[in-house]
Amino acid sequence: MTHYKNNIDEAATLINSEGSAWNAINPESVARMRLQNRFKTGLDIAKYTAKIMREDMDNYDKDSSQYTQSLGCWHGFIGQQKMIAIKKHLLTTKRRYLYLSGWMVAALRSEFGPLPDQSMHEKTSVAALIRELYTFLRQADARELGGLFRELDNAKESDKAAIQQKIENFETHVVPIIADIDAGFGNEEATYLMAKQMIEAGACCIQLENQVSDVKQCGHQDGKVTVPHVEFLAKINAVRYAFLELGIDDGVIVARTDSLGAGLTQKIAVTKEAGDLGDLYNSFLEVEAVDAAKLENGDVVFKQGGKLVKPARLPNGLFKFRAGTGEERCVLDCITSLQNGADLLWIETEKPHVSQIGGMVNEIRKVVPNAKLVYNNSPSFNWTLNFRQQIFDAMQKAGQDVSAYDRPQLMSVDYDGTELAIQADEKIRTFQADSAREAGIFHHLITLPTYHTAALSTDNLAKEYFGDQGMLGYVANVQRKEIRQGIACVKHQNMAGSDMGDAHKEYFSGDQALKASGKDNTMNQF
Repeated sequence: MTHYKNNIDEAATLINSEGSAWNAINPESVARMRLQNRFKTGLDIAKYTAKIMREDMDNYDKDSSQYTQSLGCWHGFIGQQKMIAIKKHLLTTKRRYLYLSGWMVAALRSEFGPLPDQSMHEKTSVAALIRELYTFLRQADARELGGLFRELDNAKESDKAAIQQKIENFETHVVPIIADIDAGFGNEEATYLMAKQMIEAGACCIQLENQVSDVKQCGHQDGKVTVPHVEFLAKINAVRYAFLELGIDDGVIVARTDSLGAGLTQKIAVTKEAGDLGDLYNSFLEVEAVDAAKLENGDVVFKQGGKLVKPARLPNGLFKFRAGTGEERCVLDCITSLQNGADLLWIETEKPHVSQIGGMVNEIRKVVPNAKLVYNNSPSFNWTLNFRQQIFDAMQKAGQDVSAYDRPQLMSVDYDGTELAIQADEKIRTFQADSAREAGIFHHLITLPTYHTAALSTDNLAKEYFGDQGMLGYVANVQRKEIRQGIACVKHQNMAGSDMGDAHKEYFSGDQALKASGKDNTMNQF
């Protein structure tokens, strides 16, 4: 009980030093409130979680089975319930993070209403969601500790030691957040200012992508436009300066490249000599050799390999990359980012294929041996169809009979019980472990899972409650399951803080406190 007792002793010493004016202040109550509010600021959180993330990265380098995971959360309550569930089912929050998706901020948190993932939402909304998530996680700490304090007060003497041990070994719900800053919402100064906001709110890890900020597209849509390396590296520098200014010396930067699916660039890179970074970027452009005498009005030309060339240019002024160069550009982007201050990589692929991802990572690791990925287990992938087709292709390559299967129609429920479908589901189940081992993926996340679960559960409730099931639609499919599964928020008054409020009233007002809880509270039915 050392930590708890030390807090009480420290509070008692302070109270005694103030004399009789503070006689009404109970040192144990002060100690409890301090333990329930371990993190005073967002910077406290960023320092604590950055250390955790760095340790996890080191552990992964030693053992790839120690990969980390997260789910995207668009509201503090969703993040809170996720972490409460993890502690309940898995007994520890270790290696489990939160992901903050720019897509979900745009779709669900903008004052404009639902927006596409094109960086049109307010810059401040990302930091606001980080603050909200950590407010709810800190409240989860206070709620659980408050329950332990009540247990301690009501326990027999013989049971107190076990409860005290739980208080001493309490594991916080506060975990790292990987926070999406999109393409930086402007130039490098705008990126720096926004990164500072996010770090001050608690972010220890910021994910930055190499698209053009003002024409940013979702990673799983066409029309992506990348920037020359020098511009992306300037923004990586801006984020690092923000971390260092605020004292988060081990803050983590994730460099996301969209080059695999991006066929366009806004600018021809500046190059001073053959083989420099600008020249390498330009070498991927689709060009044709031209005669200076035959140039037309407005043509853009430059010298490449000793020849005058004209890049393919669209009516909107954008330049085209050569088809089939995506993987090579992606590898160069990743190596360059790691060599210039990024800590982790994000490669946005068109499908979840371990060998494809691993092939690129192997190329990167020839230059940067400890390269590690953050990977989007995206809901934009049709996981069922993708993996059934992968199994189909493997069976066909092995000479097995696949005549019973129609490859384009493998999503059909008709195939659910087949050997092919069973094998595909097993590959989906082990995808994270397999790709952590074979493709350098340190962190697995799903960007939009709680967007989809909210829609699915609401659809099911609406169908039943407004249909012929009436109240049974709620009771059988929601409340009964909550009670039997021990879902914390079934006691929604407690979840919203009523018991904590009652404890505070007792601290502040003593016997005069008017409390909301009590033996007649309807929540005691649960």
